[in-house]
Amino acid sequence: FSQAYFRTVELVQEPIPGSPGLSFYFRINGRPIFLKGSNWIPVDSFQDRVTYNRLWLLLKSAADANMNALRVWGGGVYEQDEFYDICDELGIMIWQDFMFACALYPTDQNYLESVRAEVSHQIRRLKSHPSIILWSGNNENEAAIASNWFSIPYADREVYIKDYVMLYVKTIREIVLTEDKSRPFIASSPTNGLESVEEGWVSQNPYDTHYGDTHFYDYSSDCWNWMVYPKTRFASEYGYQSWPSFSTVKEVSSTEDWSYTSNFSLHRQHHENGNDQMLQQIGHHFKLPQSTDPIKKFKDTIYLTQVMQAQCIKTETEFYRFSQSEIIKGEGRTMGALYWQLSDIWQAPSWASLEYGGKWKLLHYFAQNFFAPLLPVAYEDKGTLYIYGVSDLHVDHKVTLTVTVHAWSSLEPVCTLAKDAVTVKAQSAVPIYKESINDLLERCTNCTRKSCVITFRLVGEGGLQSPVNHHFLSSLKDAVGLEKTQFSAFVSQQDDIYRFDLQTTAVAPFVSLDVGSIKGRFSDNGFLMTKKRKVVVFYPWEPTSVEELEKSLTLTSLVDVI
Repeated sequence: FSQAYFRTVELVQEPIPGSPGLSFYFRINGRPIFLKGSNWIPVDSFQDRVTYNRLWLLLKSAADANMNALRVWGGGVYEQDEFYDICDELGIMIWQDFMFACALYPTDQNYLESVRAEVSHQIRRLKSHPSIILWSGNNENEAAIASNWFSIPYADREVYIKDYVMLYVKTIREIVLTEDKSRPFIASSPTNGLESVEEGWVSQNPYDTHYGDTHFYDYSSDCWNWMVYPKTRFASEYGYQSWPSFSTVKEVSSTEDWSYTSNFSLHRQHHENGNDQMLQQIGHHFKLPQSTDPIKKFKDTIYLTQVMQAQCIKTETEFYRFSQSEIIKGEGRTMGALYWQLSDIWQAPSWASLEYGGKWKLLHYFAQNFFAPLLPVAYEDKGTLYIYGVSDLHVDHKVTLTVTVHAWSSLEPVCTLAKDAVTVKAQSAVPIYKESINDLLERCTNCTRKSCVITFRLVGEGGLQSPVNHHFLSSLKDAVGLEKTQFSAFVSQQDDIYRFDLQTTAVAPFVSLDVGSIKGRFSDNGFLMTKKRKVVVFYPWEPTSVEELEKSLTLTSLVDVI
């Protein structure tokens, strides 16, 4: 049984009216596509442990979170055939780096011969996979020379540029052009694309937002502030770290390790100052855990790192999505958001949204929403609330936008506004609502920035609906009226899935359901609970039972952190 797939791909780099520079987006089968997804690193340090099932679970989790693309990062491995087979089947587009990353490589004849063999072999092996839409020469090596990461004396710079061109242009690019005329090639990521070519393949600033793609990391600025993010043509790497859940950490640690500042916690953190950076980022908006019980304090900290990471990457990704149709001060038309990174190679704090073993972090649940095909996105600018309708759908839709204001202290909404006949344009992001926060708070009496929160959603014909999105009016550490809640969960089985009927006595932010090491995922998690009841479904990846789930379940919300 063989499958036949057809598709065309173009990487479009053209002038944009009102903006210096060039576009950078993929046109698939003649249609511009906004790439939504993540970066793929090796699944395991030992490649023979990477089974079809592990690949399937990770890639299916990516597809289930509304991802349509992954970048196979140049610091890892050329993936096995089955990886690309699954991507073909699930409709996940692959940006394929060649395996060169963050380093200066030699260009002697022997080395170039081995590179030629490697590149020819990989292209021949992989080019029949329609999932692959781009070959990319390396990860960050143009940037490394441009920003002089390796402290090359200025006098020697030309030698290194010549080596760079020799390896990625005269060797790798030549083979790609000979072996595979069906796909675009870029020499590096981040790059300025055609502008880099103009500048002799090493541009002055490969991070320029007006050309090509960008990688962006900023751990110290407040991540809720969308103004810190680059309004780039294509965001191919960006991220924040978090800790994996306690059940994942527990497998490789013992009691004396269960503290955020233990030797174990420091040893597992391979990003300089990473553990402190997470606390610093949490501190912008949340109170840090103060429990006198050391294990509770550790678990609370893990939970907050996941909440912080999810909320940070949500804010950044929504910024990239709402920037796709506009040019502001010469910047915009963002056509891709691939966060760093999808999965983990071991049990440790990292940028991943899937833990080692496949368990979904809160970020992955958030991704399911922030990558949804239809999504309302809110941001504030100078005291005014703007809501955009973001759509990947192929036709325009008439929808109703509902904006609801909730007080932290009540399960009854303070006020609701419905705006009918809102047009959400196909494959675009358009402003659909605007109101000053002061007017909004006046309209909804008894509300202040600290005592209330906004939720909103889009509903259309024939069951078309977006996820419910939220916008905070203040830091949660300043929130007024949040009450300790009594949760209850009733678990029942329906065929091969499990149903969790949740009840709360108060509004609860970032409600997290965790069933420990039972393998599977929930339909929704980390959500803001503004109603008394909510139903969440658990999809098991292995046989389990109502009793096991009940026994393993922990329910945590922000007010449980003390």
